[in-house]
Amino acid sequence: MNYKEILYTALEGIVVITLNRPDKLNAWTRLMASEVWDAMHRAADDDAVKVIVLTGAGRGFCAGADMSELEGVTDEAVAALDKRKSYEQRVSAMMGQKTHAELDPENKNNVREDFRKRYSYISAIPKPVIAAVNGPAAGIGFILAVHCDLRFVSDKASFSAAFSRRGLIAEHGVAWMLPRIVGLSNALDLLYSSRLIGADEALIMGLANRVIPADALMNEVRAYALDLVSNVSPRSMRVMKRQVYEAQFQTFAEASEASDEELILSLQSEDFKEGVAHFLEKRPPSFKGK
Repeated sequence: MNYKEILYTALEGIVVITLNRPDKLNAWTRLMASEVWDAMHRAADDDAVKVIVLTGAGRGFCAGADMSELEGVTDEAVAALDKRKSYEQRVSAMMGQKTHAELDPENKNNVREDFRKRYSYISAIPKPVIAAVNGPAAGIGFILAVHCDLRFVSDKASFSAAFSRRGLIAEHGVAWMLPRIVGLSNALDLLYSSRLIGADEALIMGLANRVIPADALMNEVRAYALDLVSNVSPRSMRVMKRQVYEAQFQTFAEASEASDEELILSLQSEDFKEGVAHFLEKRPPSFKGK
């Protein structure tokens, strides 16, 4: 795919996906949605890529949906939707977007249905996905950041769910994901009020993993990502990510049993042998992800 609204940059095992409509604070469009989906899966399928970073060009991360694309969402358009289709299919049709299932009909990686939704697919990308939040993240931008695994945040960044101030609701699974990150009361506060919070409050809530001076953000994100690329088993990260997200649907006993099974498999892996060898030989690791 030739991208028009994002940039795709690969270097040293890291892919940076940049939302690239800086004059619009990277307002989200149908085209951008499909391009980000394609870029995420392109990076996931590339064995040379170990870490994915999502950020925005200019002074914004993503200011939310491009309001010009919402003008066609009229009462007549809603009434005309085929009620036989699923909610996600109807919303996608209304927004002129394809569902995740339509984009990946064969489900080649056997992803659970929970992570085949419009934005939850990020949880099924088998590599760390870091949001480098460089500025305002509102509405869809807020959702994108929440669905990433980690959020490294500029000291000039801000967050707002925005939905209640547009007469909308907690969209695209954020009612499930957000409380798991910031807790129930904080999630309800952010959703009810749609108030704007800064980087420091986001850190206190747990929404941000780190707050970094704006001019150092991408350097620190890259340094963190390079450490993962250089010193961490890609297989370990892939399995751990799946364990953590799958555990949200499991009892403790089920999660423990699954981890025991994964431990046996990891002890037979090439990365485990390399992990022991490089430690004993006092040299840098050379993990292959197998």
